[in-house]
Amino acid sequence: MQVSVESTSALERKMNISVPAERIESEVTKRLQQTAKRAKVSGFRPGKVPMSIIRQRYEADARQEVLGDVIQATFYEAVVAEKVNPVGQPAIEPKVFEKDKDLEYIATFEVFPEFEVQGLEGVEVERQSAEVAEADVDNMLDILRKQNTAFAEVDRAAALEDQVTINFVGSIDGEAFAGGTADNVPLVLGSGRMIPGFEEALVGCKAGETKVINPTFPEDYQNLDLAGKTAEFTVIVNKVEAPELPELNEEFFAMFGNTEGGLDGFRAEVKKNMERELKQAVQGKVKSQVMDGLLAANEIEVPSALISNEVDRLRVQAVQQFGGNVKPEQLPAELFAEQAKRRVALGLIVAQMVKQFEIKADDERVRSTIEEMAAAYQEPEQVIDWYYKNEQQLEDVRAVVLEEQVVDTVLGKAKVTDVTVTYEEAVKPAAAPEVAEEAEEASAE
Repeated sequence: MQVSVESTSALERKMNISVPAERIESEVTKRLQQTAKRAKVSGFRPGKVPMSIIRQRYEADARQEVLGDVIQATFYEAVVAEKVNPVGQPAIEPKVFEKDKDLEYIATFEVFPEFEVQGLEGVEVERQSAEVAEADVDNMLDILRKQNTAFAEVDRAAALEDQVTINFVGSIDGEAFAGGTADNVPLVLGSGRMIPGFEEALVGCKAGETKVINPTFPEDYQNLDLAGKTAEFTVIVNKVEAPELPELNEEFFAMFGNTEGGLDGFRAEVKKNMERELKQAVQGKVKSQVMDGLLAANEIEVPSALISNEVDRLRVQAVQQFGGNVKPEQLPAELFAEQAKRRVALGLIVAQMVKQFEIKADDERVRSTIEEMAAAYQEPEQVIDWYYKNEQQLEDVRAVVLEEQVVDTVLGKAKVTDVTVTYEEAVKPAAAPEVAEEAEEASAE
């Protein structure tokens, strides 16, 4: 077998492969001999059909099968011999596929980039630290109570934070529009569920009252047919209900699985969960900065095949997250291209970090990570056992730990500034990527 490799770009390779005709004919003969053992031909007993007839009937199909198998086998042999690392499957271009002639074909493919991770000393990270104060716990208890608000019917005008049950009919320029009509809709005034001006206009209304309101759809409204237009809604208020916050009592604590320790025990459990959330938020922000720094310091060529695969994954995730009546392949690829390129590049850089710095997942850290996740469940020991009996899940945790160790390796060389912030500032999430917003709009259309 003869092989030559041509670099057509930084990552693309063209491999010319020539396979001796003798190898092809030998494989075809073997395939026909196997066929002859089981072929059923009228007038002959199984296994007694003359080879001339076998060739006449089956050689074309056998040759096609052999060519496919030989191409697959010789491509693998060639990349091993030439020490290249292909990404995905090659594009095969036949040159000579004729009987009794050497098989010749061109395999075009991308290779993984070869590079050394550098610039760790130039990575800048602001590492936040915070504590969960008692005032933060008080605030969280208020949030939990509001999340479990009950509503009781009242005989008065509606106020902000009241819940009204309404029927409404909407129109624009006298014409009804899709989604503009509904009955018995519960709506908390001030929740922001409806377009600006809708909820505010219902403050002061009483049960049984009908009111005509004229809110305007935002300019960036996802339905472009309605964006920026002023609508007329005829609203009937069926019921007004006032919020009633639950008491901090045993019944309330039991809703969260806390049946012992009273208020002090519940506060302690809430604080523990907040501290867990705080730790994850701080680690997440540090990791994000580290990854940004690695990308900035290591601009690498990224195989287009990997980007394409990642785009497909992001499409599926978008449909799963935002729903909508679209299939993943209907979402524009360019919507996800930059995010996919970033994720692939980071994956390659992290993999190279693991190799370059000989990083291995620390078993004790894997154990503590599993224990920390299991602590959120009522039977933590069962959760821990489940992870250690499920190799795939255990491997996923190892991957997480390995990535954390990569971050630690960078932090050991980077410029790290420690700052103290409040709990609220520390857990405040980063701004959502624009691609997520665009994907949500595309799914909703």
